[in-house]
Amino acid sequence: MRTLRVIGIGPGDPRQVTVQAIEAMNGVDAFLVLDKSSDRKNPAVKQSLVGIRREIVDHYVEGGAARFVEVDDPPRDRDPADYEAEVRRWHLARAERIERALLDETGDDGVAGILVWGDPALYDSTLRIVDDIRARGILDLAVEVIPGVTSASALTAAHRILANRIGEPIHVTTGRRLPDTPPGADSNQIVMLDADCTFRRTAAPTDQIWWGAYLGTPDEILIAGTVGEVGDEIARVREEARARIGWIMDIYLVRTADSA
Repeated sequence: MRTLRVIGIGPGDPRQVTVQAIEAMNGVDAFLVLDKSSDRKNPAVKQSLVGIRREIVDHYVEGGAARFVEVDDPPRDRDPADYEAEVRRWHLARAERIERALLDETGDDGVAGILVWGDPALYDSTLRIVDDIRARGILDLAVEVIPGVTSASALTAAHRILANRIGEPIHVTTGRRLPDTPPGADSNQIVMLDADCTFRRTAAPTDQIWWGAYLGTPDEILIAGTVGEVGDEIARVREEARARIGWIMDIYLVRTADSA
């Protein structure tokens, strides 16, 4: 039976890779990497995104250079009429391509690995895609999941803060869903995937925000202050960094002032 290891590698710092992840990587025959068409057009982006993963693997895997297999990522409509249906279609297309790579690149008893930024359980589609592969019934596949340091943990550590105050809830969401935060859940919000800096529309000027990008990498950027003081700066710095580097992964914690 083939085995697929879904390995959380943290936000990018090789020092934040766990011992369990290192042990799992050392038993992998081939690492599968989804290669987006937009990345292929920008060699610097591709080198950076794949390069960080290669650096981590080369640092910890013994016995010579590990084998990386690049899988073409299917195209996706970024502004569909039905967002959830489009994401579902995209996931199914991804599942088909990863399944084909598993069949082509690993033997019947082979072990493949997918390196996941942060933790596989938090706003990552890999496990959902793995479920689709198994549901298709074509491939007999054992799945192992290795947790990783989350970007939320890396953010609070970088800013040297707690994620919440005594007795307060923590709401984890995306920029798309931020305006839908239910009443009472907005005291401490950790927000991912927010290309539009939605907090500028939803937060009060006196709310506190702690923002970070490229956490744990040499390109790490941190900004903190009230939304009124640093909100526009975050949006500007974010866009400049994305244009300069070619991609961005960022996250922020926004906290209401009235719960101080």
